Amino acid sequence: MELDLASKSAQKIFEGDGGSYHSWSSSEFPVLRGSKVGAGKLVLQPRGFALPHHADSSKVGYVLQGSDGVVGFVFPNTKEEVVLKLKKGDVIPVPRGAVSWWFNNGDSELDIVFIGETSEAHIPGEFTYFFLSGAQGIMGGFSQDFISRAYITSAEDANKLAKSQTGVLLIKLEEGITLPKPHEDTNTRKLVYNIDAALPDIVVKNGGRVTTLTEAKFPFLGKVKELSCSRVKLDPEAMHAPTYTTDSAVQVIYVVKGCGKIQVVGINGKRVLDMEVKPGYLLVVPRFFAVAIIAGEDGLEFFSLITAKRPVLEELAGKTSVWDALSPAVIEASLNVSAEFGQIFRSKLGKTAIIVPPPRN
Repeated sequence: MELDLASKSAQKIFEGDGGSYHSWSSSEFPVLRGSKVGAGKLVLQPRGFALPHHADSSKVGYVLQGSDGVVGFVFPNTKEEVVLKLKKGDVIPVPRGAVSWWFNNGDSELDIVFIGETSEAHIPGEFTYFFLSGAQGIMGGFSQDFISRAYITSAEDANKLAKSQTGVLLIKLEEGITLPKPHEDTNTRKLVYNIDAALPDIVVKNGGRVTTLTEAKFPFLGKVKELSCSRVKLDPEAMHAPTYTTDSAVQVIYVVKGCGKIQVVGINGKRVLDMEVKPGYLLVVPRFFAVAIIAGEDGLEFFSLITAKRPVLEELAGKTSVWDALSPAVIEASLNVSAEFGQIFRSKLGKTAIIVPPPRN
């Protein structure tokens, strides 16, 4: 069967005064289902409020835009609400089953992309949300007599509990309604990590930078199942050299800014993807497949999630690549080249890294 890895933009599944929610459908993008990963994008307008809910999958949120976001959590097996401030560049893990609400307290749009694993989801390749209230909420799903008995209230008040909130998913709060303010900065620092402002792990002059994020650097990331992430910023016409995961992990790439070209090579050396990408595109790189990206004339930025806590990436170019580790005789026999050419090839490897600057004119 032909494997379709073509990048897709999210489909808008809901829009209201408070904002919109977009999702990548596993039926339209089958590789999500096969790889057991999912993705969605939340767009909150000023005073937009996402009603309290929980989901069937662990995921990581990355704030694409906005400076005055607020998220409230009640984590499983706890009885305390934790309220955090969000801004552009923040990474926020969302454990499966945690109840959360999201609010835009700013004057501009708040955009957050969510990427996670769906191995135990109701629909593999998609997140399923369960809202506590609203027209599609759990509260309204139970009959009036169940609600009145559970909350020891009259039938009239039970009806208010179940039916007063007629909004769906996202609503816009009226001026004057205030929500809890974010807790002290220490909480935010423990539960939110700004990857945009962090010191990069790799910096290449005229090439770009790579910032990785694992549980070792950000312990709260360990609360989501087997996930790590990275942010890559490529300078104009620079290249992210070919890599592949060696530990059966899947890589999901979301293009944040700029344009470029991506190629993926899979089984039997077949190039399964060769296309131009732009902001909003989502790509899935199946396990063991090799991927490389070249930025366009304005550069390229992408956020990447890997379904492993401590991902093992093998490089195919540069001084730390597997080619550089192989002996000269093996390289010459494998590529069917002369010893002289093999030596030139090895010398070139020593001059590059995972990020390759554009060729000199």
